[in-house]
Amino acid sequence: MTLAIGLAHEGIASVVVDASDPATVTADGFDGRASAISTASWNLYTHLGMADALNSRGCPIAAIAVSDGMKPGRIDFRPEAGEGSLGRMFANRDLRLVMYETARAQDLITFLPNAQVVARERGAHGVSVTLADGRVLGGRLLVAAEGRRSPTRDEAGFTPARWGYRHRAVVAGLIHERSHENVAWEIFYPAGPFALLPLRDDAEGCHRSALVWTVAETDAAGVMALPDAAFVGEVVRRMGGMFGDVSLATRRMAYPLDFHHTVKVVGQRLALVGDAAHGMHPIAGQGLNLGLRDVAALVEVLAEGMRMGLDAGDAQLLARYERWRALDGFMVSGATDALTRLFGIPGRLPSMVRRLGMAGVQRSPTLKRFFMDEARGMRGALPALLQG
Repeated sequence: MTLAIGLAHEGIASVVVDASDPATVTADGFDGRASAISTASWNLYTHLGMADALNSRGCPIAAIAVSDGMKPGRIDFRPEAGEGSLGRMFANRDLRLVMYETARAQDLITFLPNAQVVARERGAHGVSVTLADGRVLGGRLLVAAEGRRSPTRDEAGFTPARWGYRHRAVVAGLIHERSHENVAWEIFYPAGPFALLPLRDDAEGCHRSALVWTVAETDAAGVMALPDAAFVGEVVRRMGGMFGDVSLATRRMAYPLDFHHTVKVVGQRLALVGDAAHGMHPIAGQGLNLGLRDVAALVEVLAEGMRMGLDAGDAQLLARYERWRALDGFMVSGATDALTRLFGIPGRLPSMVRRLGMAGVQRSPTLKRFFMDEARGMRGALPALLQG
């Protein structure tokens, strides 16, 4: 949908076919997940006219604290005065609400929710899809933005490099007594990372955070089966009680953690964006931001090409999109996978080695600057839509 909004701003019409139900995915309590929106992604939302509506829903990330089991010697990534935040945290529900609201105001977007594609055709002169209700839609370009299990990608014969981490992310929204002070926490335990992500206080002034607790695949069912009181007790213990009393704000959900990456992201009149092309561990919070960089690049490539009179499915335009995105996608995916293997998989890195490495980063302003720039998404050649 973000891609459709970006194209509409450039005068390009699109049809969004979505199998999900907007009322369901925006229901309060449906989804406890939250996303870190980098500075570059925020610039995109600003260009697309979404920032004003989002601003009151997000929580600036003033700092990122990285700790080895709440022991002394944590790393604090905190920008200098005047540099702004390290990004913003949003509940996924709020991102969807604003996205749908923005799309409704665009005459160039045709939104078809609760719709299933049953057949796809790509030819020399155009594309078409057939829906389960018999409708046939035609266009110049087919974009697979269906997520990790993209049927369009699989039907086209793309074969991603893929492996699992044998872990699940247990996700929930939390309400807690003490303020998080806009600090995001990444706490590393022998069993896996434990992240607390700051959210904006709710309408009653209650302090909120999003929890992402990584557990082994073999332990996930037991963690999910815990009574709420026992689950909250385990959460409080792992956060060292720093937020005081804690309660659940959403239901718990568990997601398998895996990796996939496609070498090619285009075919005949076909482009992949987001998790259809690359999926990664949430340890660095870069998955959605990488997908939004795909969106910005594809919008820029198509808009420039169509202003020159080229077809939206022109092979030259798609090749340019692929060249632009291939290196960034590979570098971010590879770096996240390496970080996961070092810090996110039990037994890979002894606690003492991890703490020595953290101390080295803490003492190096250059390394800290590198990591903060990565968090902001401001490294490399950026499309115009991502530049402030």
